Amino acid sequence: MKKVILLGATSNISKALIPLLLKQDTIDLTLFARQASHRLAEYSKHPRVTLIDGNWNHYDDLLSAIAGQDIVYLATGHFTTANQNVVAAMKQDQVNRLIVAGGLGIYDEVAGKFGAWNARMMGDYTEIKRAASVIDDSSLDYTFLRMAWLYNDDQHVDYHVIPQGTPFKDTQVTRQAVAQLINTIIQNPQRYQRTSIGVAEPNTAWDKPAFY
Repeated sequence: MKKVILLGATSNISKALIPLLLKQDTIDLTLFARQASHRLAEYSKHPRVTLIDGNWNHYDDLLSAIAGQDIVYLATGHFTTANQNVVAAMKQDQVNRLIVAGGLGIYDEVAGKFGAWNARMMGDYTEIKRAASVIDDSSLDYTFLRMAWLYNDDQHVDYHVIPQGTPFKDTQVTRQAVAQLINTIIQNPQRYQRTSIGVAEPNTAWDKPAFY
């Protein structure tokens, strides 16, 4: 069995990802979140799900939860202390495969009018860039997802991957599409190792996302 833990399992992307993972009878899934036992109670009787109430700002919570896992998914990569705790716990527990959901713009890679709009909307990137560098410098087998602006659409799961170093022009992507990509990486952990990739909906190279 492949053991996978979702840190931040109540996030919107995690909610789309959990059903995809549970369709695979080769995965044991740990759902880690504040009040997970209450907020994710619908999974409490599932034979391949473990619920853990924890806080990623508490190192000891992470250390015990990550022990024995094969793959760690972190629902946001924007917080330096949380990233440091996750990386340290993974190294202590000798778990190497990490997938992180983050945002675009950490390498100033967003191009054109969309880049200017994104910079205005996001403001100061200092903390976000510092947090991302913790993952970049971790020496773990990480994949950092630089996601376009997110929206929900169960029927729209198209995405394409934008390699690191390539200008980021497309403006949006569904959470359901991102969940599909994460599921694909979990099924094929050798893909996109030790890299940061953009994730966006094809043919959306506009001045800003359509929903703004």
